[in-house]
Amino acid sequence: MVLFRRSGLLNNKNLIFLRPKNHKENGSTFHIKFSSTQSAENFAEVQLSDGKKMILTTGKYARFAGGSVIAKFGDTSVMSTVVRQDESAASNSSVLPLTVNYRQKAAATGRIPTNFFRRELGYTEHEILTSRIIDRSVRPLFADGYSCETQIMCNLLAVDGVHDPDVLSINAASAVLSVSDIPWNGPVGAVRIGLVENEYIINPTRRELQHSTLNLVVTCASKNLVVMLEGSANDILEPELKKAIRLAAKDCQLIINSITDLQKRVGKCKAQIRKNSNTTNDMAERVREFSEHELRNIFTCYSHDKISRDNAIIDLRAKMISKLANDNPEVAAPVTEAFQKLVKEVFRSLIFETNKRCDGRELDQLRDIKCQVDMFQPLHGSAFFQRGQTQVLCTVTLDSIESALKMDTISMLASGIKEKNFFLHYEFPPYATNEIGKVTGFARREVGHGALAEKGLRSVIPKNYPFTIRLTSEVLESNGSSSMASVCGGSLALLDAGVPISSPAAGVAIGLILKSGKKDAKHIEDYRILTDLLGIEDYLGDMDFKIAGTKRGYTALQADVKVPGVPLKIIMESISHATGAKNRIINIMNTVISLPRHDKKHNKPVLETIEIPIHKRAKFLGTGGSNLKKIFIETGVNIHAQDDNMYSIFAPNQDAMNEAQEMINQILTKDPEPTLIFGDIYTAKITEIRDTGVLISLHPSISPALLPNSQLDRRKIHHPSVLGLEVGQDIEVKYFGRDPVSGQIRLSRKVLQEPISYTRNLNPVEEKEE
Repeated sequence: MVLFRRSGLLNNKNLIFLRPKNHKENGSTFHIKFSSTQSAENFAEVQLSDGKKMILTTGKYARFAGGSVIAKFGDTSVMSTVVRQDESAASNSSVLPLTVNYRQKAAATGRIPTNFFRRELGYTEHEILTSRIIDRSVRPLFADGYSCETQIMCNLLAVDGVHDPDVLSINAASAVLSVSDIPWNGPVGAVRIGLVENEYIINPTRRELQHSTLNLVVTCASKNLVVMLEGSANDILEPELKKAIRLAAKDCQLIINSITDLQKRVGKCKAQIRKNSNTTNDMAERVREFSEHELRNIFTCYSHDKISRDNAIIDLRAKMISKLANDNPEVAAPVTEAFQKLVKEVFRSLIFETNKRCDGRELDQLRDIKCQVDMFQPLHGSAFFQRGQTQVLCTVTLDSIESALKMDTISMLASGIKEKNFFLHYEFPPYATNEIGKVTGFARREVGHGALAEKGLRSVIPKNYPFTIRLTSEVLESNGSSSMASVCGGSLALLDAGVPISSPAAGVAIGLILKSGKKDAKHIEDYRILTDLLGIEDYLGDMDFKIAGTKRGYTALQADVKVPGVPLKIIMESISHATGAKNRIINIMNTVISLPRHDKKHNKPVLETIEIPIHKRAKFLGTGGSNLKKIFIETGVNIHAQDDNMYSIFAPNQDAMNEAQEMINQILTKDPEPTLIFGDIYTAKITEIRDTGVLISLHPSISPALLPNSQLDRRKIHHPSVLGLEVGQDIEVKYFGRDPVSGQIRLSRKVLQEPISYTRNLNPVEEKEE
């Protein structure tokens, strides 16, 4: 007897069971064959407002997975799959165990990986960032109580270098979750919107993005509810940003309608969620009676800081468990669950009741801000920024343009970015939150926060800046919005380093608390917008909207939503709140430093250019570049060729530059060459005879020059030997300067010879008579 595990593939009606011809009745072997007459694959076609088409297909590939969808946009294709664990292995944690992996394969771009193994190894920064925006787009819509471990994989199958695979992956993930049996309250749709010459473009091409002042990804659910925002801008104005979000939300609905139609046709029935909670109404009421009053006192005691408030809540929970659970592990778990729900309920209700926050601030009030620059003299630039209990230390390092961050080949072809001469590295050590943890490598969160802070500052960096800028931001304390503090501290550090940024930039996080209707959880009765978010407000709230910009406009934004979508009206209000907040922050920062530092530090790098004549290039470089290597070893100065004659000299400081220039002068003036005068006649010695001419030496300090056959004699010759020339023989030549392209000496011997006279009798009759 053969047992088959139930799965979508083995339940297919097209399975045919065949017995071999020699099968016996007591045999137990069967052959399984798929029918060749499969039904046509199911697909949905999305017609966007600009006429572009997106095609979603399912039902043909990766059928063992819980769901599989291939999304195609132009000639760019992505396959998304989803798999979940059995309900028996479901976690009791309140955090959904969701993993999203986006992989860009070298084969998709027609290339082979350049590493030693010639295969895809670790995740690149671009893959991590794309995985994060997919995760943030789908996570808020999982049904309450769903706790099965789930994995979404998005594999880049083909990329045409024109259409964006990142946004396509979000739509593919939305479609695969919709047609699977996973309890997910989607679908969502995602588009990228750009602004080129005051014209909004939906899903711009890679080339169009290079000229766009806006690069914004918008993910929406039905009814224009915003789920995720991620983007950068070049100081875009507030009205332009709001209009872009509205237009993007409109196109998202077209994608949602197509995915919904596909789900109705081929979608599986959603699995029922098994309730793991053992909390009874009586137990929840006992927890409320014991803890509610104390929780209210904790959240209205405005003298608490992060540590003391957390310790007070932890102590209250321990006393409650000791009182109600009586050291019974079976009761302790549901009691703790009820307590966590009560903490969230009390915290949110107090904000609606008092219009004050747990630290005593008004809803739109900023925390106390402290700034300091020029922290450490040996550094090119440094700054300290503190907002409440969030502290960051930012440092700037300037290096040669050759130190720019080179992108890997696959990311370069997928994103269009070859290298970056400005990049920000964000570090979040465990001591920032009084924890112990590993400090090797970097986590996805650090990559994501660093990329956001980098976007917030990238547009103010001057174009064609002659140095590579590395900005580091180390979080010393964290109580919310450390990435936006990195924007503020990074702006100060850049000014301290003397980088001529176009304008100071700052960032702020906007939070949200929603009150849903008692009968309809989707209906919003009331809401509160919180400016300058605390860590606990982020954890217990409904949105973390990070916005960065200058006084004029916006440079970066990122919205993380924890509910199944936020109305456009609230998003627009949040942007308006952020405008006033970032302007107030910039005013405070300007009291410390408002313009790039003009007085050069003694250790500030120096960049100069030098022109080397072509004929002196060999002497300047040395054999195999030995002179340049010697200069670098002794002074630390890098010399790189810009074109045929120009070389850039990068020195870590002015002293090193002076020392390198002295060495260059010594090299060029060693064994000085005599000055040759155009048109003068010189005596030269033959050093070598070649088929094309002879090498002659005018002076021991001048490299031998070639005198070609065409300049040896007035007669046409094919080899110098016909003239009886020998090595060591002296000949006279005339100097005609140097070739402007090759720098070679131009000489001639034939111009010094007498003209050859030819006599000819023009009368053939007389010639015959003679």
